[in-house]
Amino acid sequence: MSNNVCKICRRQGQKLFLKGEKCLSPQCPVIKRPYPPGQRGGRRRRASFSEYSKELSEKQKLKRYYGLNEKQFRAYVKNVLEKRGKVEDATLLLIKSLEGRLDNVVFRLGFARSRREARELVSHSHFLVNQKPVNIPSFATAKGMTIALKETKKKKNFFKDLGVALKNYKPPAWLKLDAQKMEGKIVGEPTLEDVASPVDISSIFEFYSR
Repeated sequence: MSNNVCKICRRQGQKLFLKGEKCLSPQCPVIKRPYPPGQRGGRRRRASFSEYSKELSEKQKLKRYYGLNEKQFRAYVKNVLEKRGKVEDATLLLIKSLEGRLDNVVFRLGFARSRREARELVSHSHFLVNQKPVNIPSFATAKGMTIALKETKKKKNFFKDLGVALKNYKPPAWLKLDAQKMEGKIVGEPTLEDVASPVDISSIFEFYSR
């Protein structure tokens, strides 16, 4: 499974940060083999992409970046497209919607090494939102909400050393982390600069507007 995940980034030609810490290390396959799977010699094929192909590629990047399936991702984009013209920045609205997912917030707070891992932890009911258990990865969080690891889960091996690791971790500015309590609070809203999305979102809107 892990090799398949790394192949996604190599196929797209850039890091989508699907493997947590490994993506930041020299062992990242995108660094070691910066060419698509199946090719040899380290030379990326030159291709003439149509506009549709570019739009499709950008859509796939962002969908995989957040670890969503097509139905889930399309729903987020369609919702934003319906509001386009009524909101100041449709691109920012899409990013806020995706970043606000509970699984993503858990990942951004440093409680998981990847969004895939965060989604599993949320699904297995490891976290409380405003002191209430939530096991829905797509749960839409909002400013003022507190996300905390359940007290009973802190004893599990997976979380034993998490407190120490979190002491040196800095989440995005819109999140506030209390490493000792293993909880975080949403104190603002994500910006495009915070996210540094690896895609051209306008192309995604064009894809779903066809």
